[in-house]
Amino acid sequence: MPVNVGTIDQYVRIVVGLALIAYALQNGLSIQGWHWAGLIGFVPLATAFFKTCPIYTVLGISTCTVRQ
Repeated sequence: MPVNVGTIDQYVRIVVGLALIAYALQNGLSIQGWHWAGLIGFVPLATAFFKTCPIYTVLGISTCTVRQ
């Protein structure tokens, strides 16, 4: 899998992912109402951890710098 997530993009994904997970778990483990939508925060965390985004690959986008 190609690396296509840059450093700043990676940090933004971590912050957004953690914020979404915190929203989902704000009342503990009993997720009620729309709080389950916050569990989508695991997706940005995974893409930040592996430094690859499948949507970026399909669209041909890369936010990482080119090494020479």
